Amino acid sequence: MSLSQRITAELKEAIKNRDAIRVSCMRMLKANLKNRQVEKGSDLDDKEIESVVSSLIRKGQEAAKDFREGGRLDLAEKEEKEIRIFYEFLPEQLDSAEIEKRIKEIISELAATGSEDLGRVMKAAMAQMAGKIQGKEVNEIARKLLG
Repeated sequence: MSLSQRITAELKEAIKNRDAIRVSCMRMLKANLKNRQVEKGSDLDDKEIESVVSSLIRKGQEAAKDFREGGRLDLAEKEEKEIRIFYEFLPEQLDSAEIEKRIKEIISELAATGSEDLGRVMKAAMAQMAGKIQGKEVNEIARKLLG
């Protein structure tokens, strides 16, 4: 079953179960997928769908952080519930230790020496670990290792 079919099935199941937050997430995801599909002009493959899911997760994390800073814990918790639902549509995420190990390997392969090589390291890391990581976390770890 493709990721697109799985998302549609999850939406139907959520509607049947009257799971309001899941229905909302699935509809938001389907709308974002449709927008990306229209931009592209053709159907999306699983990697492109994962990219859309990752961007929704990133936006949700930023929103949750802003809500927490603004004292709106109820909205922050809602965003975090949505993020957990979106993570179900991505491959198993790597932990920080594994990401750091792989970035060290990439740095040695590229013979990167300082922060001026951050772009090359990020590009290689994102290509190698696509869908299994969030770019922000990779950026933070790579900066730490190169700095």
